[in-house]
Amino acid sequence: MLFRRRQPEDFWSRVKVMMWPRRSWQRSFSYFKKRVLRLNATPHAIAAGFAAGVFASFTPFIGFHFVMSFVIAYLLAGNLAAAALGTVIGNPVTFPAIWASTYEIGRLVLAPDILSRAPENFGHLLRHLDFFALWQPLLKPMLIGAFIEGGVVALIAYGIVYWAVRRFRRHRARRILARRGGVANIAALDPDPAP
Repeated sequence: MLFRRRQPEDFWSRVKVMMWPRRSWQRSFSYFKKRVLRLNATPHAIAAGFAAGVFASFTPFIGFHFVMSFVIAYLLAGNLAAAALGTVIGNPVTFPAIWASTYEIGRLVLAPDILSRAPENFGHLLRHLDFFALWQPLLKPMLIGAFIEGGVVALIAYGIVYWAVRRFRRHRARRILARRGGVANIAALDPDPAP
């Protein structure tokens, strides 16, 4: 293969790169931002897909974030690639904060006095993944908190991504027209005009 490594990476070096990028966090964020902005879809589709991925990341069902984000993006007429990129918000670094905040919000909404303590055999329930026993003390408050907190964060993400995609496309259209020496008629080039 043309671009294969001379010495293949082992498992631990791949895990290290997932947790700490080789170059810098700024370069990784810039690459991620460009991946989202350069998707080939309308600004609404990109923003709705990204927001769907962000919302799915707040739910406690880890193995199903991609599937949930794709279903939500499909229902919102969002871009599926943007939905997959939106799930990056939930990662091993952010999950502890997300889970703690969604649990506390759900606990406050339900009834703080009823859910004040975890069951005594909590470790045993987690080891054996007893869903029905975990539902009341843990999953129910986390899911309710995820709907509240995830919904707010997803709406904010939608607004930011929609604005960023429109701005990026207008800037790119101006650059292309400036190279050609034409007068910039940005309204004619904007595929998704503002309402």
